[in-house]
Amino acid sequence: MPHGGWPVSDDVIATYDEQAAELAHRYDQQALLAAYRPIEDVLEPNTPDALALDIGAGSGRDAAWLVSKGYEVVAVEPSTGMRCEGVRRHSDEKIRWLDDRLPALSRVHQLGLAFDLILLSAVWQHIAPNDRQRAFRKMTALLKPGGLMVMTLRQGPAPQDRPMHPVTLTEVEAFARGFGLEVFKVADQEDELSRADVRWTTVLLRMPDEGSGALPLIRGIILADDKSSTYKLALLRSLSRIAEHAPAATRIADGELDAIDVPLGLVALFWLRMYLPLVRAGLPQAPRNSGPEGLGFARDGFKALLDLQFYPSDLRVGSSFTAERAKAAHSAITDAARTIVTMPANFIRYPGSDQQVFRAFKATAPRAPSAIAFDVQTLWAWGAIRVPGQIWRTMSRLGSWIEPVLTAEWSRLMKGYAERMGMVLQVGQAEAALAWEEPLRDTTAGRAAARRILDSGGAIQCCWSGKALGETQLDIDHCLPWAAWPCGDLWNLLPADRRVNQHQKRDRLPSAERLTSAYPGIAAWWQSAWLEDDAFRIRFRREVVAALPVRDASNLPEVFDGLAWRRLRLRQDQQVPEWGT
Repeated sequence: MPHGGWPVSDDVIATYDEQAAELAHRYDQQALLAAYRPIEDVLEPNTPDALALDIGAGSGRDAAWLVSKGYEVVAVEPSTGMRCEGVRRHSDEKIRWLDDRLPALSRVHQLGLAFDLILLSAVWQHIAPNDRQRAFRKMTALLKPGGLMVMTLRQGPAPQDRPMHPVTLTEVEAFARGFGLEVFKVADQEDELSRADVRWTTVLLRMPDEGSGALPLIRGIILADDKSSTYKLALLRSLSRIAEHAPAATRIADGELDAIDVPLGLVALFWLRMYLPLVRAGLPQAPRNSGPEGLGFARDGFKALLDLQFYPSDLRVGSSFTAERAKAAHSAITDAARTIVTMPANFIRYPGSDQQVFRAFKATAPRAPSAIAFDVQTLWAWGAIRVPGQIWRTMSRLGSWIEPVLTAEWSRLMKGYAERMGMVLQVGQAEAALAWEEPLRDTTAGRAAARRILDSGGAIQCCWSGKALGETQLDIDHCLPWAAWPCGDLWNLLPADRRVNQHQKRDRLPSAERLTSAYPGIAAWWQSAWLEDDAFRIRFRREVVAALPVRDASNLPEVFDGLAWRRLRLRQDQQVPEWGT
């Protein structure tokens, strides 16, 4: 499916220049347009003045095809030879050729244009991995709201004269999440030039139209909606917290262009985590009750959580319970899910409309087990809450704004309810009970794994320096620093030399280069510490799929990709200082 490639170095550009006539003849075949059939119907322009950007336009074949569909096209090609061939073959006045290149696209940005469609065909494998974040950001900035981006990803050996870098769908999906694009469609195909060792993946992405005003809508629900209880705030806060802490547990909604499905069991889990300290402290959640009585979800299961001394930190993805604690947790989630579906999800509507903002798809609750593990698969068993894409992205990106507004309004409601009942709340009592209880900073699991490896005669190396470690030099480091993102998941715990950890890395984020260079040591540690231990293996995989954009938690390269993209998101969201640049 290539149509000109994307040279990233002067040597590769020279190769394209030298072979321009031959390559243009090979790629300028109309039959090769068959590669776009899986997405062709979506690419029809919606306006008569639709504008497309063809990056790495090569022979001009795709630019001419886009013109035939109704687009005007900016065709970007850095190879002078290929550009001349393209102009000669496709001189349509609706194609404007430009000498520019990724990752900067500086000349395109100087035009001040926004595009309805960006096409990146047979290009991504030529972009060096260290340049891809910048390249993706530059392209995203050029898309109009509602605009589409098409990328084709090449799998297979590279020609000897044109070096290529490995590409993965996981990487593109992670970039899409980080920059607010939705993955709308993915299609795998054979090579249109009939090369047996080459395959292609076509990825269609979309820039959501923010004109719907997600942030004002959320603010209106928080501050202006009628509330007979704190339920609406609880649903919003649960979803916002999931968007921040467990985004990998969600799915793109089937059959809708821009929506996210969130496991209803996970929403209920976070719901219970918020309400436990509030009810335990006797803080009223509706005008006429000061305890479990009157709360629709606070039935036998929830009361058992109180009696069995459950704490908020117990209710997290990956936790597991047996016997009475398993029955209590299962029952409490079932009752909370029922309440969420019938109450806040049902009554949160768009202004002046009967249309629900959050649609619930309730499944038949699983039977009460004698043992239960709250992995992502289990949490889907209760059903799903469908969140509009623009609201989900706003929750993901602006959670630091939404959280204090939510908790301030929740505190105000509880104080108002208490006043009506004649209750007296201590100063700060409501705010303290609303505080999100983060996990304890605990590296016990990492030290236990290290001791097991050393006792069995194995070796442990510092993931950052490669130095062999004994117990006296060993620290267990949070790869993504605890100070920025409190996460004690097993994948985030790495062995480090004490001096490196305490005097060099400290609470800084490893740079992309530093993390990449540490991959062999990290993968070896994950394998020996977690995957080769029967108890830790299950926990490791549960935590990976909940927190990282990973499909197969047993595939360590994919897990590492997920860690790298989570690092990228933390860097973008919080601007955490980097180490190792």
